[in-house]
Amino acid sequence: MTTETITSRHLRTPAAPPVLGGLGLFTVLLGAALPLIDFFIVNVALPTIGRDLSASESVLELVVSGYGLAYAVLLVLGGRLGDLFGRRRLFLGGMAAFGLTSLVCGLAPTAWTLVAARVAQGAASAAMLPQVLATIQAATAGPRRAKAMGLYGATAGLSMVAGQILGGVLVAADIAGTGWRSVFLVNVPVVVLGLVLAARAVPETRSQHPEPVDGPGTVLLAVSLLALLAPLTEGRAAGWPLWTWLSLVAFPFAAAAFWAVERRADRRGRTPLVPPSLFRLVSLRRGLVMIVPFSIGFSGFMFVIAVALQRGAGLGPVKAGLALAPMAVVFFFTSLAGPRLVAKYGTRVVTAGAVIQAVGVALMALAAWRSWPDLGLVELLPGAAIAGAGQALQLPVIFRIVLSEVPAARAGVGSGVMITTQQSSLALGVATLGTLFLSLIPALGMRDALATTLLVQLAGVALTGVLSLRLPRTVG
Repeated sequence: MTTETITSRHLRTPAAPPVLGGLGLFTVLLGAALPLIDFFIVNVALPTIGRDLSASESVLELVVSGYGLAYAVLLVLGGRLGDLFGRRRLFLGGMAAFGLTSLVCGLAPTAWTLVAARVAQGAASAAMLPQVLATIQAATAGPRRAKAMGLYGATAGLSMVAGQILGGVLVAADIAGTGWRSVFLVNVPVVVLGLVLAARAVPETRSQHPEPVDGPGTVLLAVSLLALLAPLTEGRAAGWPLWTWLSLVAFPFAAAAFWAVERRADRRGRTPLVPPSLFRLVSLRRGLVMIVPFSIGFSGFMFVIAVALQRGAGLGPVKAGLALAPMAVVFFFTSLAGPRLVAKYGTRVVTAGAVIQAVGVALMALAAWRSWPDLGLVELLPGAAIAGAGQALQLPVIFRIVLSEVPAARAGVGSGVMITTQQSSLALGVATLGTLFLSLIPALGMRDALATTLLVQLAGVALTGVLSLRLPRTVG
């Protein structure tokens, strides 16, 4: 009897680890889809926004870049805050803020109000999105984690294409006379649903050894990203004033200062925003390098094709958006088969995906050159479908590779670094390929400018394929 009493009083069952169930996974993936959809949903709505709010081209660029800059700059901080205060709490707060800022965007009376609301919406996205991957890392294991990561990659890729399609449909539908405003207002009921589901189904997780916010590192990272992305996204529309060149010159110095501060903090046993020791993980380092050309090409293509189909081929927003439907459909179904292919063939799937995507991009470039200006769904279908299959074999696997060796305690930091790399590259894609395309139009015409830009993207796809040859054959 004494033994039983002592046992009952002094022995405790260990707390069960958090488990992310099916409904919880659906909810966090919904949270992952919203920011990515919103990055692309405005592409086909910009002409309508410009007419309605009498906005200049430079202000319209800020509607896109303001969101992207705030999003990219604050992502790593969002991951750190989730580790510190609880990922479910940050997810709920970020999603609520995203819904509120979406409402403000949809009701914006002026162009500058819309720009300010978009910046705030980007900040809300930065609080919400890192918690998705961190929760998956902390609340799943083994085959369930592999499946969840595969679904995350599929969601990310599909959201980027679906955003552009959805934007065209909503603008043309003009629901209750809302026009372009519906591309933002549609988020509000989705967010309400997401908050209800998250409160019920998403477990709370946090780092067992939470690390305080690195103030100097946060400021220097923000300065570095702004110094690079702001002039590249705004330079062409603003006419490349002096501040853009000074900002680009300042970028390498700001980046070097950031890295020096982070290394010093790491050596002294402090907690840097981006621990340099994290980059000792070969899988993370090589995966991040692959994300850059892939994301630059993806976002650059989406922007360029939206401009070409509407301004050059004369398609309306619905037809311009639906021209990419084959890419979205094939991406979705191919990504479902991805985990099985990776289990059988390992990371060679990524190399095969790059080859397949290259064929698709080449076919789209050929279609643009041969069929212009009669370019639409039928002409783009073969290339778009093949490119979608190739992308689906790359993106989910690359995400798994990046985070495969990151310890659960640093899940928020690791996911923040990965998403920051992705988001910065998406912004760079619009800035670089978009600027190239728009700059070539006066000299070459719309057709040749589009074909040339697609061939430049093809070079980026080839680079991704070459980089994939350095990956380990298997992925956790």
